[in-house]
Order: sequence, then C-alpha cells, then structure tokens
Amino acid sequence: MRVGLIACSTLTLFATAATGGEFRFEFGSAPSSERDIFISPGTFYTDKQGFGFRDRNSAVARAPRIFAVVVDEGNYEVTVRCGDPVSATSTTIKAESRRLMVEKIETKPGQYETRTFAVNVRKPALPGGGTIALNSRELGPPMTPDWDNQLTFEFNGRHPGVASLQIKSVQDTTTIFLAGDSTVTDQRQEPYAGWGQMLPRFFNHQVAVSNHAESGLALHSFERQKRLAKILSMMKAGDYLFIQFGHNDQKDKSPGAGPFTSYQTNLKHFVQATRSKGGLPVLVTPMERRRFDNNGQQTTTLVEYAEAVRRVGTEENVPVIDLNAMSLKLYAALGPAASKKAFVHFPANTFAGQDKPLSDDTHHSSYGGYELARCVVEGIKLNVPALASRLAKDAGAFDPAQPDSPEKVGIPASPLISTTEKPAGD
Repeated sequence: MRVGLIACSTLTLFATAATGGEFRFEFGSAPSSERDIFISPGTFYTDKQGFGFRDRNSAVARAPRIFAVVVDEGNYEVTVRCGDPVSATSTTIKAESRRLMVEKIETKPGQYETRTFAVNVRKPALPGGGTIALNSRELGPPMTPDWDNQLTFEFNGRHPGVASLQIKSVQDTTTIFLAGDSTVTDQRQEPYAGWGQMLPRFFNHQVAVSNHAESGLALHSFERQKRLAKILSMMKAGDYLFIQFGHNDQKDKSPGAGPFTSYQTNLKHFVQATRSKGGLPVLVTPMERRRFDNNGQQTTTLVEYAEAVRRVGTEENVPVIDLNAMSLKLYAALGPAASKKAFVHFPANTFAGQDKPLSDDTHHSSYGGYELARCVVEGIKLNVPALASRLAKDAGAFDPAQPDSPEKVGIPASPLISTTEKPAGD
C-alpha cells in the first residue's frame, strides 16, 4: 500500500499525543498501538479534536496539504521522515506562515530520508497582561498561523511523501528573534516573501527562528506595538536578536528624525534592551530597493541608513551583517531585467484572480527572499561564528555576485494565494 502523503487516496494518518508537549503522527494502513489516533485524509481540523488537515485537498492527488496541531508557545523539535514504498517523492516543508523548513527531500521508490528541524511558536499575549497590537493582516480572518494557537505545517513539492512526523517541546534550543519590516517578515500570501521566512532552512535543529518582523513598521512603531516587549518576554540568555529596519524609518518626517539621529538612537535602544536580557544583538543593514537608471546602473536609496547601522555597530561593539552591500552585488549580477525575478513582477493572470500585472521594486518574491537569506547566512559566517557552527550541513557557500538561477531555487508556491494585497511599506 502506498503511504505517500498526497499520492495515495487510501492514506491513513495516525497521531499519538504524549505528555510534555510530545506528539507522533505516522502514516500507514493500521494503528501501530492502542494509543494511536486514527485520522483519514478527509479528517479536518476541529477545535475539539485539536489537530487535523486545514485544507480540502483530501481527494486531490499530489496537492499540497496543510496540517495543524494545538501546542503551547515555545520551541519544538520536529523530525520528519519522507518517502514512499513504490513511488519517488520530492517534498518541501514549510511551517507556520510559509517559513521554509526543509527544501526538496528527494527519495527513490522504497527509500526514506529523515530530517530534524526546530520551529518556534508564539502567541499574542504578554506575560504582564495585554497583547501586542496585531494588524488586520495578522488578525484575519483567519488569524495568521504565526499568531494562532497551533503549529501548522505545509507539505508541498513536486510529489510530496511524508511517512511520519514527530513533534517534541524543547527548552535548550537557541532562538534567533527577528525584528524588522516587510522585507524580513513571514509574508502570508504568495507571491511575496521576506528573507526571514527563508532563514530557518539554513539552520540545524539546534536553532529556531522566531520572526517578529511585520510589514510597514519602523523601529519606533515596532516598539510602540509591543513587539519588542514580546521578544524580550520570550528571550533567554544566549538567544539572538537580528535587527533590520530602514525602509519605513526613512519616511519619518517628525522634527529631528533621520538616519544619524532618531534612527541611531532607536537602534541603540534595541541593542541595550537585548543585552539587558542576556541576549546577543546583531545588526543588519537594510537591503536596497531595485533601482536602475537608463544606462543600467544602480541608484541607491538607503545608503545613509546602512551607514548609520555600521556606525552603531562600531560604537556599541555589535556584529553587523551588511545586507545593503550584498544586495547591491546581487542585483548587479542579475542585471536590470533578471533582477525583476527577485522582486514581485508578474504579468496579469499569472495567478488565479490576478487581472492586473504586479510590479513591485521593494518587496521580494520567494526567489529574492531566498537569495537574500543566503546573503544573511554568509554574513553570519563572517561576523557571528558561534552561530555559524549551527548552520545546516547543506547550507553551502554563497557569493551574491554569482546568484542561484531562479529555476534552481524553485520553491513551490503555497496554497494560500492572494495577489491583491500589497504588503504595507514601500
């Protein structure tokens, strides 16, 4: 009997819930023990049940599936076993709001591969009462998977085949918290992507990425919405906070605002707040927008903000990942035409319901987010060696002057697609 996740119409999913936040989900033809809970492909999530499929693709061969289970806030070690006894499989796994966790697990018929990774789950509540200020995009309906009470998985790829899934709550995992704007955030909808939601793929199971970045935010609004407070409430000594702002700070027209005044002051505040919790701050210069003149030469828009970040890094003795400089190399290597593939440029009718062309030179496609995440990884290798030791074995080396081809990256589109909502900020 075939047990590939999508390819088999007789697929059975078994779930075992243990104490201490541990779960086991296994695909097979019969329960493996009396404690197993039988779930058919058409058993959908209910609040009473607390787990199940969130999509309606039970009868659609080789379609992506969305599976969710109710869990507490925290980090989880996830072990997935992929393969099928009679078919080749190709599986990509995303978690929560399209965070790339596992990329292209390829197996031959009868072959199985196992991967282990860490996922962070957070909820809006603050320890002292109240919640962070979620926006309409996050509140839904439905509420974005990044802020609900579930751990959500997307099983995707050319021919997905998930044989088993084990979930275990862990306390000793290092967490990388991300504070930033729309270029960093977990973009909920295709075809947009932030580099932060691609970053988990490049770490081993000892590191969880908790992406708190949100569209339209600057340093001051991020803190005003209590997002920094939320990060600090979850942070333990030895965790990291990566800080990348600039696109929206640049729009601040209040008296005295600017890259070398309010922006630097706010950056230093984030650094000091992180250190007060025993955390390790890392500054990231804002990547450039896509700008080419009539001669095909790049024009810059954020160089002052990038320089301000570098100065704070020197003054506060904080590692700096120069994504601004690397993004310029990346866009130059792609050139005026091909660089559009790194951004949201799609002709009308590329996606269902999209009757107008998309042209956005600020926000990135999945390909662009992936390439920028690879830039950040290179910055980690150069500037944060303790964290570099926890990169995935297949993270590889990357030169932004020699980017991957879009065809090589080829991240499968998530089933939640809406091309009518442009992320806040520009």
